[in-house]
Amino acid sequence: MDTMRWSGGCLEILDQTLLPERVEYIKCRDYQTVCQAIRRLSVRGAPAIGAAAAYGLALGAFSLDTRDRRDFISALEKIAADLAATRPTAVNLQWALDRLLAAVKNSAAGDVAELKQKLLDEAHAIYREDLESNRRMGRFGQELVPDGAVILTHCNAGALATAGLGTALGVIRAARDAGKRVSVMADETRPLLQGARLTAWEMLQENIPVTLVADNMAGYAMALGKVDLVIVGADRIAANGDVANKIGSYSLAVLADAHGIPCYSAAPLSTVDLETKSGEDIVIEERPAEEVARPYGLEIAPPGMAVANPAFDVTPARLITAIVTDAGVARPPYEKSLAALFGRS
Repeated sequence: MDTMRWSGGCLEILDQTLLPERVEYIKCRDYQTVCQAIRRLSVRGAPAIGAAAAYGLALGAFSLDTRDRRDFISALEKIAADLAATRPTAVNLQWALDRLLAAVKNSAAGDVAELKQKLLDEAHAIYREDLESNRRMGRFGQELVPDGAVILTHCNAGALATAGLGTALGVIRAARDAGKRVSVMADETRPLLQGARLTAWEMLQENIPVTLVADNMAGYAMALGKVDLVIVGADRIAANGDVANKIGSYSLAVLADAHGIPCYSAAPLSTVDLETKSGEDIVIEERPAEEVARPYGLEIAPPGMAVANPAFDVTPARLITAIVTDAGVARPPYEKSLAALFGRS
């Protein structure tokens, strides 16, 4: 099903906080509703929130009644700043907003109505390009997957995290489509259980064998020889190959390294941030305490308990076997291989 869709001047976002129990769409008729959907994780995953933010900026533009180009762009930049502030770690969010702002600023059109339509056209383009990006990523990545592999993944880097198909799960789908016998071991992914609620659900829809495990079972499964490779997504990849992804990804990479198991990250080039030199420069989002202490309204910790809830961690490049992108597979040293994918020497 669609992660999001544009219909009749409205952005409809699949509310992933309700899955798998209910399938409901949030009707976003203004950019503020898009901001709320991103903050509360109704839409999540770096490519998906980039596309959602692009549509959000277009919605904001259509709400502006000025006919003056300069005033229009000034107001548009303020809306973009509001959207950018929703989640600081995933680079695709800012990337999409910067792309739309550049399209307007570089346009020769003087009529504000034309600029508004240009923003919407650019948002549609980002959505379409993400679909094709996922297909290319899958083709590149499936070559790394041996026939009969059991693949451990974390959080959700599937169709629900993108415009469709997925990054890490897109690689798994492509391996299956290439005729390989693959199965998935899905970490539940505390505290919001994206692996249990979303990844396991997606794999069931695809008829790909999947086993759900608690996060703390991964090391034991590796020790028993039940895992052949680890593949995760990414929310930001630094120029040196450090990977920011859902909290818990670093732990899996350490365990994979200890057991001699390859660990891959899959993400489009829009997630690679060559302006960020290393993971030390990546801002890690801190989420609300109740997500840990009271997940889904269930009291599991004493009232008033101090809680730490970073949404992401950073896996050092030395623990990443390869990075699968929509432009090819990068291998160490990442400073050179990632830059080369952008055409830089």
